[in-house]
Amino acid sequence: MMPEMRVSPRERVVLTAIIELYIATGEPVASQAVARHFANRDGMSSATIRNVMATLGESGLLEQPHASAGRVPTAAAFRYYVEQLTRTGANTSFASTPQLLTEERREQIEGGLSGVTSSTDFLARTPHVLALISQGLGVALATGAAQQVLEHIHFSRLTTGRVLAVLVTQSGSVQDRVLALDRELSGLELETAARYLNENFRGWPIDRIRSEIGKRMDEERAAYDQLFTAVEELCRKGALTVNEQGPAIYMEGMANLIGAEEDRERLRQMLLALEAKERLIDLLTAYVDGQQQEVRVVVGLDEASPAMQDLVLIGAPARLGAGAVGTVAVIAPTRIQYQEMIQAVRYVARLSERLLEPSEPNAGFPGGPPRWVV
Repeated sequence: MMPEMRVSPRERVVLTAIIELYIATGEPVASQAVARHFANRDGMSSATIRNVMATLGESGLLEQPHASAGRVPTAAAFRYYVEQLTRTGANTSFASTPQLLTEERREQIEGGLSGVTSSTDFLARTPHVLALISQGLGVALATGAAQQVLEHIHFSRLTTGRVLAVLVTQSGSVQDRVLALDRELSGLELETAARYLNENFRGWPIDRIRSEIGKRMDEERAAYDQLFTAVEELCRKGALTVNEQGPAIYMEGMANLIGAEEDRERLRQMLLALEAKERLIDLLTAYVDGQQQEVRVVVGLDEASPAMQDLVLIGAPARLGAGAVGTVAVIAPTRIQYQEMIQAVRYVARLSERLLEPSEPNAGFPGGPPRWVV
């Protein structure tokens, strides 16, 4: 969180008005526009407003693009605005209570994610939804762990000593491999082994299944010797081995950023930074903590690239089922409707719990809704 800035109550009121007028119009804000905004307020003459704007400019919160133009907020101004906006219970002119999403917006989000049954489907469709409502870049990130939760396994006998294992994970990944066995297993043994794994371990992380099978074999071998012999042989030959995958990232809405940037060279540099997926993964990993509950707002992404200094990241962790965690986020120009986008990202993140963990409705974020962190 940025250090507390020394901004007087009057300066805060004027700064809020300038930021919100700039968000609404995209044009530099002149003192006359601020005066019209405060037409019914006492003590806010045009001269007073000009003096306050000059002070805010000296403080680095406003800049003047052209000699005859109005002022625009700097990245520092937007950071201050977001910090005040998200400070619960703050006694300021900023909204201290988060505004709820409209019913129309919630229906739009839920409609875009209707029918999602796997984490892969959720992550692939989320960027489109976020890009549509933010007019920015929608992003979803899954760690490799999200790919390794058992949904179903099936065995088919091919030839003597050779079995086809088809492994389906809850992320929607389907992997198959041919197992060369040391001993022959009948069709009935293969069917029984598959049924045992599916009935006992659906929804378990793959690596935990392997260790649990070893434990159960030691405890229950006497009762189920033939079954465990078959399961052991299949697992030893790689039936529950998945291809290691790094983080998977999904993006949509790059055209929104292209249309919002007029400087062609800066646009080129920004696109290069965003298209470098490893850098974007590092950015999301650095700013959004999957083990926490917060929605994170970061104004100015120049640490990733100088060309991204006028972009804002709004991201949140999303539970993807069976303990797996991902990230959903919006990357957009700083001229964005902050309250609505914070709530939209939070809503999408919480929706993942309902879609992917229906049997555990309270498992995702114990202790209440996510907090906001700047």
